[in-house]
Amino acid sequence: MDGDRVEIDGGIMEGGGQILRVSTALSCLLGLPLRVRRIRAGRNQPGLRPQHLSGLEIVRDLCDGKLNGGEIGSTEITFTPGKIKGGTHIADTKTAGSVCLLMQVAMPCVLFAASPSELHLKGGTNAEMAPQIDYTVMVFKPIVEKFNFTFNCDIKRRGYYPQGGGEVVVQMSPVKELSPINLTERGTVTKIYGRAFVAGALPIKLAKEMSAAAVRCIRKEIRDLYINIQPVREPDDQAVGTGSGIIIVAETSTGCFLAGSSLGKRGKNADKVGIEAAEMLLQNLKHGGTVDDSLQDQLIIFMALAKGVSRVKSGPITLHTQTAIHFAEQLTKAKFTVTKLEEEDPGNNTYIIECQGMGMINPNL
Repeated sequence: MDGDRVEIDGGIMEGGGQILRVSTALSCLLGLPLRVRRIRAGRNQPGLRPQHLSGLEIVRDLCDGKLNGGEIGSTEITFTPGKIKGGTHIADTKTAGSVCLLMQVAMPCVLFAASPSELHLKGGTNAEMAPQIDYTVMVFKPIVEKFNFTFNCDIKRRGYYPQGGGEVVVQMSPVKELSPINLTERGTVTKIYGRAFVAGALPIKLAKEMSAAAVRCIRKEIRDLYINIQPVREPDDQAVGTGSGIIIVAETSTGCFLAGSSLGKRGKNADKVGIEAAEMLLQNLKHGGTVDDSLQDQLIIFMALAKGVSRVKSGPITLHTQTAIHFAEQLTKAKFTVTKLEEEDPGNNTYIIECQGMGMINPNL
């Protein structure tokens, strides 16, 4: 601690941008000055990349904070938060950096703002190493809204690697406090649906091939359900660049959503993209949890902020989730426990993530 600045080691555990997102958002919410050292120390390009810097800048702007060390490549920053206000804010990675990761850092902050917020997030909408915007809308949104808030996400333009150029507008109103969630019953899968998309120079035929390959793959395991994966060509005026990919969602009788997704790239055949997404979905269905691998870590910060005990049943705990828990506990008074469920089936990798939340109260409402 330097004065009462919280010291964060950005090189431990998952060692990536997630440490920055969780700790900066919590610093902003709790009014804790922060120093993060060794940012992305183990990565082949250590330090801040454009999307990490954009994330830090939007949080700084949201709360009139002070950011030092905010340059591309910087491995150390200090951040001093101010008071969170609502209003319109723009974050632009100017690359294909993910808009969904910008949303991850900004959303917890604006929930505790003084007035409603509108965030214009620019960059990649369907990027590698990040949730696709379709995942955010189809899976993340209905689950995270169980914490008792709502948001609107309008996809203005899609943008793909390498140039980005996409834009989404997120609107949300602040809340007094977050309710805990209890996601421990998977129920049965009632629907499987999704979208296979192409944009730019690619023909719709590729979307149809991705969709057909995914359906064939799922059919081997799940025979009795209608599977509806729509092939789509993104309108030219709503997409920048050339891209393709697929997302497939399984919805259950208890209101759970689990997904598999994959992106196309040059030299990767369309069948392979479809099969990858289908296999990811089947893998996520196999463990018996109520959330998939991509959602697990995204819920941690909300569980930490909520008032009361949240419980989520999941498959194997990812390194991203362990990292989010570590920093949420370091910065808040939330307490997490992770318990393996042996009794159901010793061979089954199912866990309960439980959190006694800190019960953050919005001082502005």
